[in-house]
Amino acid sequence: MPAVHLEVEKKYAADDAFELPSLTELVRGASAEGAGADGLIPLAEGDSVQQRLTATYFDTDDLRLAAAGLTLRRRTGGDDAGWHLKVPAGRDARSEVRLPAGRAARTVPSSLRNLVWIHSRGAALVPVAEIVTQRTVRRLVDPTGQVLAEIADDRVTARRLLPSEGSGDAAGAPTSWREIEVELVGGHAELLDGVDARLRAEGLRAAGAASKLAQLLGTDGVGTEGARPRTGKAAKLTAKTSAGEVLLAHLREQVAQVRAQDLPVRLDAPDAVHKMRVATRRLRSALTTFKPLVAADVAKPLRAELKWLAGELGAARDAEVMRDRVAAAVRSEADGVERGPAAAIAGQELGEAYRSAHDRVLAELDGDRYHRLIATLEELVDSPPLTERASAPAGTVLPRLVARSFAVVRSLVEDAAARPDGDEREELLHDARKAAKASRYAAESVDRVFGQDATAFAEAMEAVQETLGEHQDSVLTRQRLHDLALHTPSTRAAFLYGRLHALEEARAAQSQQHFDDAWKAARRKALHRWLR
Repeated sequence: MPAVHLEVEKKYAADDAFELPSLTELVRGASAEGAGADGLIPLAEGDSVQQRLTATYFDTDDLRLAAAGLTLRRRTGGDDAGWHLKVPAGRDARSEVRLPAGRAARTVPSSLRNLVWIHSRGAALVPVAEIVTQRTVRRLVDPTGQVLAEIADDRVTARRLLPSEGSGDAAGAPTSWREIEVELVGGHAELLDGVDARLRAEGLRAAGAASKLAQLLGTDGVGTEGARPRTGKAAKLTAKTSAGEVLLAHLREQVAQVRAQDLPVRLDAPDAVHKMRVATRRLRSALTTFKPLVAADVAKPLRAELKWLAGELGAARDAEVMRDRVAAAVRSEADGVERGPAAAIAGQELGEAYRSAHDRVLAELDGDRYHRLIATLEELVDSPPLTERASAPAGTVLPRLVARSFAVVRSLVEDAAARPDGDEREELLHDARKAAKASRYAAESVDRVFGQDATAFAEAMEAVQETLGEHQDSVLTRQRLHDLALHTPSTRAAFLYGRLHALEEARAAQSQQHFDDAWKAARRKALHRWLR
């Protein structure tokens, strides 16, 4: 995994006449908390540093990375020379993936090519721009020498690189500008806000683009991960709209979400595996619940591939949940004596299980099977293979199909209630949870048409799903704790796992009452009137 650095900064356009005040003057009046001090500790400006940065930017011929707000470059000079991939990470923030420069100046490392595959789709990454920056760096430091912020005064010369018929690239006309960058290092966000207010008071304005490359290319440089070009304003969906159009709107959203989470999953961003898994499950669920609306020869094999992907993601997600669940239990239940070595062993064992599962996910994302699945999903929403029944009004077709999904839940719950405690009953409750989730997903996929009726039904099914999920999580956690206790070399850790097992048994008893309450609420006739 390449190193990932979170970069929080603001950029400003400046003309040649602008004189940058001293840093201590810029932070004067900024909040004491923002400066990382109590207002009494003096801050100082370190020695300025001159740098010459030369960067070659890479993209596809049609600039797919730039359209997604990504920048990929190889830079020499400065403190962080090497390959950089910058990914939007929220307001004023970008995640920067870094790799050493290596010897190959015009061949993007395979690990970076894999990271951006969802956008490049395997197309060649070629030099598209060269940017040379004469930079003056000034640093704000506290009395301990910790750097709180850096301000870079950049004189930029940039030119596009255009493919030529011969070898090499043809350079476009150079363009030049000046910009000021303020980056947080060890300070708080309030410090950045305080400096921002002072610079604006000095007459600076925010830069017109999020990056130097975007400035050169004339794009805003703020893309949405996974977004695809839109063709006009989306039409309002109603009960008179065809059922196929309503389904297609939902499928498009989920395909976009799968694409959106590809890069975060590769970077092991928090919750990314879960989000991709949910989108994958929603797609498969929609193709199952609304099966009569999609050609079977397309939907059936696609459901199988989505099940495969959800399974791969599920292994990593389950390992992540187990790691965090046990860690939370250790923090809340273990006493000080046991928490030290036993908790460390438990954390290491469960952490290794997650890393192994996540590594497998990454291997699959780089494989042909996943690549084919993405292509199939995009073909599904670009050229939807809808059946004749899909042309009927949504108000006539869709509620009946949602009602069928609930009938499956009811049958499984009633069957489980008739069985004694044991593996067979547990399996039926597990199936009921999955069916409740599918019924919830079905209602959520059509709530844009059926409004509060569908929303209330979905919320009731979510409560059923979550209470059954609590029960299932407890079952799986107990199984995992039992296995860990059997195989751990530490007697302290084994004793801790036993204590946690007993706690999970108590939680399982509570979850049964929660489920009974949720199921009673989900059967209320008022929730089902719209399904007739």
